[in-house]
Amino acid sequence: MSERRDFIKQSTLGATALTLGGLSLNAKSYGRVIGANDKVRVGVIGLSDRFRGALFPSFMDNAKAQNFEIVALSDLWNKRRETGKEFFKKNAGWDVTLCRNNDELYEQKDIDAVIISTADFQHALHLAEAAEHKKDAYCEKPFAESMADAKLALAACHKNNTVVQIGSQRRSTDNYIAANQYLNSGKFGDIVMGEMCWNVNQPGRWRRPAEVQSIREEDTDWKRFQMNRPQVAWDPRKYLEFRLFWPYSSGIAGQWMCHQIDTVHWFTGLAHPRSVAANGGIYQWKDGRTNADTLTAVFDYGDDKKGFQVVYTSRFSNSAGGTKELYYSNAGMMNLDTNMVTPEGGLKENEAKPMGLKANLLESFELPKVAMATNANTMKDPSTSAHMLNWMECVRSRQKTHAPVEAGYSHAIATIMANAAFRTGLRATFDEKLQEVVCGGKVFRY
Repeated sequence: MSERRDFIKQSTLGATALTLGGLSLNAKSYGRVIGANDKVRVGVIGLSDRFRGALFPSFMDNAKAQNFEIVALSDLWNKRRETGKEFFKKNAGWDVTLCRNNDELYEQKDIDAVIISTADFQHALHLAEAAEHKKDAYCEKPFAESMADAKLALAACHKNNTVVQIGSQRRSTDNYIAANQYLNSGKFGDIVMGEMCWNVNQPGRWRRPAEVQSIREEDTDWKRFQMNRPQVAWDPRKYLEFRLFWPYSSGIAGQWMCHQIDTVHWFTGLAHPRSVAANGGIYQWKDGRTNADTLTAVFDYGDDKKGFQVVYTSRFSNSAGGTKELYYSNAGMMNLDTNMVTPEGGLKENEAKPMGLKANLLESFELPKVAMATNANTMKDPSTSAHMLNWMECVRSRQKTHAPVEAGYSHAIATIMANAAFRTGLRATFDEKLQEVVCGGKVFRY
């Protein structure tokens, strides 16, 4: 597809070691190959709920067999550092080095790789920092909340041949892998539409009221936390409940949409939408947040030959519908909630014959049964364990992971476009030459 070729050409940003098939083993890469019997020593950046509830158990599932060990923790808040020391000692028997910030972390000479699980807007910046320090990285999603940050991280990872696994764990899950293979076999036909939703009824989602009351500015590093965002006065809610506030997070788009829209890019090979329109607001939880509690985005995808639409909806105020991903062709549908491919909605004989056409109906079959953990970001699930294992294996082999840096860059474009369309009320497009999101003829900035 011409769009994909243009994207790869643009996104390499001058890097020459990258290939579509995998990371080429040039002299620099060979110098970083870790021996089969050598322990891989990992630093953790951010002791988040996601890390403790999902990433750490997944790490431990594979650590012994892969000979990986966590040796250091960087967190700006002294409470989390102290909690982390006890956590690692109790759950793994490890005495980790505590670091007040990443400068101290990278002073540790024995670290080979890092796990990044910090605030949404920090991911790309921390990934770029890791790459420049020659550390491989497992980096939670969303990849980036601005194109400036996304481009910075992409370039740094290409320049330094960093092995990156973006936390889009669907890419390591059996039912999604089977769905990708099926769609690319041609049997499904062209995708004509996708419908996706992520609905909850959780007034406490992304809230931390008890910690907001207890945290003190002097116990953390507020200036360092803000990184390249506009410097503002201390606000414990923005520190602890960052997902509710732009520009620290795009909320629904960066947290949930990026998972599901990533499958569109994976399944089709398209790098990003052609355009996005979005609407929504704060309709239920009027608690001072600036990110929407309800959002609908309509994506237009395609190239010069064909296209399709994806409709995404999400709300915090009613959980009916749950989490769903549906793909439609002229011959039927694929439901990644039930893991079924069926002829539902396909072209039937009575509709086809009067137009001189033949019926077009899929044969029903079942994809592998795998349930995604969607009700909480702290829940361990087999897909995250498989995703962590794939990263560990690639750190040793220097091959490309299931969710490499380019995958993160792509989902960032889509989520930034949706966020831009929501915030401006204008249709968002993507300028290939500038690698920027554009609304109303202007580049979208925070």
